Amino acid sequence: MFVAQTAVSGPCEGFLSVAMGAGPCSPNIHLFPDVGPLKVQMPALSPTMEEGNIVKWLKKEGEAVAAGDALCEIETDKAVVTLESNDDGVLAKILMEEGSRNVRLGTLIALMVEEGQDWKQVEIPPPDAAIPAASDADSASTMTPASPSPTPLPKTVTSGPLRLSPAARHILDTHGIDPKLATPTGPRGLITKEDALNLLKKSPAPKAAPAAMSAASPIPVPSPVPTPAAPPPPPGSRPNIPPLSVAGKPGGPGTFTEILATNVRRVIAQRLTESKTTIPHAYASIDCDMAAVMKLRKELAKDQIKVSVNDFIIKAAAVTLREMPEVNVTWSDDGPHPLDSIHISVAVATERGLITPIIRDAANKGVQEISATAKVLAQKARDGKLLPEEYQGGSFSISNLGMFGISGFSAVINPPQACILAIGTSRPELRLNEDDQTLRTQQLMTVTLSSDGRLVDDELASRFLDKFRANLEQPQRMALA
Repeated sequence: MFVAQTAVSGPCEGFLSVAMGAGPCSPNIHLFPDVGPLKVQMPALSPTMEEGNIVKWLKKEGEAVAAGDALCEIETDKAVVTLESNDDGVLAKILMEEGSRNVRLGTLIALMVEEGQDWKQVEIPPPDAAIPAASDADSASTMTPASPSPTPLPKTVTSGPLRLSPAARHILDTHGIDPKLATPTGPRGLITKEDALNLLKKSPAPKAAPAAMSAASPIPVPSPVPTPAAPPPPPGSRPNIPPLSVAGKPGGPGTFTEILATNVRRVIAQRLTESKTTIPHAYASIDCDMAAVMKLRKELAKDQIKVSVNDFIIKAAAVTLREMPEVNVTWSDDGPHPLDSIHISVAVATERGLITPIIRDAANKGVQEISATAKVLAQKARDGKLLPEEYQGGSFSISNLGMFGISGFSAVINPPQACILAIGTSRPELRLNEDDQTLRTQQLMTVTLSSDGRLVDDELASRFLDKFRANLEQPQRMALA
């Protein structure tokens, strides 16, 4: 297509735009080459995103698209985000279909054309130069002599029990290659994936060899020297090569099924490993009496105000951070970095993994407002609809497993934060009343603080928990703080 612009007089006065053609004023039209289709590339939808998955296309090829329309849903390392169009036009070609995984940033996923253009005739841009280079190498390989001298099979170098990685076992079993021919380079004689690939390059196609031998005239071949059979493994030992699982049949001992990890799962694994290997975790626990909170919840319920125990915990943590700003810090390369805001990250379990939406300025919100905000964010997290600003930038995390009956646990710090509070379930216990020496039942809840030892030492963590307990056991104190 070409775009024509000209300044003429008479019936064609003004500027004129025409597509692949000319009207009555064609002698005065100047043609400029078309700028080509609009490219839709995989964007960076979060600061830590390196690749994404195409979950669903919300527009079909040939549909008109206006600026701001939703094009598709992309699974990032945090959530499923809707990609919106920045331009008007027509969706001409979808290059990455639904279900495409691990699409790197900047990869071309679709093409759009301007309105009025023939979207069916869109030209797909050529791929990167790396692909033609590979094709040249392929063509060069086809020009080599048709019957090169066969590469001799490597000799068997392994002795004793074989040890293979799952990837190496899969490669060798798929191509029908004897694992004993591989040269192990891994620790303690382990045959790695690279060893299997190197053996595959050196070996001719083993499956075609029997057919070729049967087609040829029989040639007397000396019988191979029998090798002594390997001793059977002791009873109860792990097999060297576990059998592969077969679809539709029950799996035998040692079989396994590979499960693909989502982007969210990979990021969770990366951040948990980073946290446990780079942050010196310290732990401290305390029991809180929940009688006052339970009583206040019942009074609020009479006025149709429904709030959860977790809402009071969020409020108590935020108020305590405001009273003790030395805990509201993060660690950077330059050392401690105090935070001006109190944003509480609340862990929410979803089908894709754990995510922490943020209650912003929680210390300045009432319990009822915290409850409403938490419910909305939790539902958006389960639906995969959280926006980046709704789960990034927290200063303190809370993880509550009390609804699952967990009495107490220790949580992993969410970097770059300094602390995370783990909440267990409440339980009735008999305690001695020191005033009148009588027994009374208390509703106790165990909370455990995981803190960064570089920022929050044991003494500071103990004072924080003591003040947190005072705020939680006296809800009216939180309103006055």
